[in-house]
Amino acid sequence: MLMTIKNYDAIIIGAGHNGLVCAFYLARRGMSVCVLERSSVVGGAAITEEFYRGASGGFRNSVASYTVSLLQPKIIKDMELAKHGLEVVLRKVDNYLPLESGYLLAGRDGLTLREIARHSERDAKAYPRYAAALGGVVGLLKQFLLITPPILSGGAGGGLSDVLALLKAGNKMRKLSIQTQRDLLDFFTKSASEILEQYFESEAVKALFGFDAIVGHFASPNEPGSAYVLLHHVFGEAAGIPGAWGHAVGGMGAITQAMQRACAAQGVEIVTDCPVEKIICDNGKISEVRTEQLHYKTNLVISSVHPKIVFENLVEPDDLPADFRTRIKNYKSHSGTFRMNVALSELPIFTNAPTKKPESEDYLTSGIIIAPSLEYMDKAWLSAKAKGWSDKPIIEMLIPSTLDGTLAPKGKHVASLFCQQFAYELPGNLNWDDVREQAADHIINTVDIYAPGFAKSVLGRQVLSPLDLEHKFALIGGDIFHGRMSLDQLFSARPVLGHGAYRAPIKGLYMCGSGTHPGGGVTGAPGHNAAAVVLKDRRLLSL
Repeated sequence: MLMTIKNYDAIIIGAGHNGLVCAFYLARRGMSVCVLERSSVVGGAAITEEFYRGASGGFRNSVASYTVSLLQPKIIKDMELAKHGLEVVLRKVDNYLPLESGYLLAGRDGLTLREIARHSERDAKAYPRYAAALGGVVGLLKQFLLITPPILSGGAGGGLSDVLALLKAGNKMRKLSIQTQRDLLDFFTKSASEILEQYFESEAVKALFGFDAIVGHFASPNEPGSAYVLLHHVFGEAAGIPGAWGHAVGGMGAITQAMQRACAAQGVEIVTDCPVEKIICDNGKISEVRTEQLHYKTNLVISSVHPKIVFENLVEPDDLPADFRTRIKNYKSHSGTFRMNVALSELPIFTNAPTKKPESEDYLTSGIIIAPSLEYMDKAWLSAKAKGWSDKPIIEMLIPSTLDGTLAPKGKHVASLFCQQFAYELPGNLNWDDVREQAADHIINTVDIYAPGFAKSVLGRQVLSPLDLEHKFALIGGDIFHGRMSLDQLFSARPVLGHGAYRAPIKGLYMCGSGTHPGGGVTGAPGHNAAAVVLKDRRLLSL
């Protein structure tokens, strides 16, 4: 059979948000760009689906990623996402921790400080010092989000520009106060527990901040390096407010649908239901991308998929250096996440809450965190290691329908349950396909302990185990970040030292997914940065 051949300046593999961002910037500089997506819709893990239909209508929600904060303002502005339909609304309260006795809230306009003072006057006095330390480190690291990590000599593309980048980075460090330098060292090397215990005495207060250290991180908050994961979750802003969390009206799919329209306006061609079968190299250079239907001729391929997929499945082993293959094989990918959506007949009523009238209370617009102490989080990890999932799981529940009436029929609601410490590999002969529903029941029953009647209010549900996340979204090991966010897999070493500047060890092959700097979350930064490297290498105008 005669195979159809198409020619493009660039082929992007994967229409997740980073792939779309990269496509936009390349097309804006006049390149012909085609994005190939295996799914029937764009968006990768940032999509919205209807997951249940009842007598009163359909219930839909974000499927995997579920909240807005880390998406870079520069990208929002450059892609004109608001013009293309994106609307972000802020949570009225950032977080709510129901406790065995009482509760703790966090939010803007002094709410966090007032709430901490209710639990501990000492912690209220310490909070400004903690906020200042956190702010100093985050302020520095945010300067590195939209830059290309420097590559030491011997790496792909390393040269004078990388030497200058290293000097520039060193100069930024030199200008820091000695206190901020010490704080930076602490957050990069210590556990979240160690950091928080330096400032706070209240278990609830420590849990409020410590939760961010275990999101997407299959580890205890006592593990050295877990404090950096905490940092990664406070980089962002929503609706122009630093540190705020928001909701995309229409779910996370509204972000990637707006990105798709921005790409279309620049002439990007997006082909869905089109999984890539092979990337072909000729004499060490990219020459072709093959799918079942077409061959795409190009000398430039940018992959937004997980590094293990592109380098272990799509490229021939002999096209890669032996050491690089070994490093990719040992690249750690496992975030311990279990994801659910539930359709609700009514809003939950928590035993310990600011009010018993949830329909009139702002706290239900927040991230509702069931993880009342660092000890609780540590035990959740220990039991997950031993049994596959936690006896008392860590749960963050959002009810986006309190802010967005488009997601559920009038008077009904949808909730997302983002659950931590669920092992990808189960002990013995257990398989997630066999115990998925059992684990889901356990999660719902855990919420029911804090909000009696919650289980009865569930009309329908969508359940995604770590294995389901891998199958549905090509997240190896169910890892929502495309790889563990540990110091050995960050910055210039993400995914492999020497190839952290988005260039693979094959001429013409680049990476733009969350397996590159600055890592996971719906940031768009890897796509932006990879496009800048491609344009630089092709001597086109910079971003």
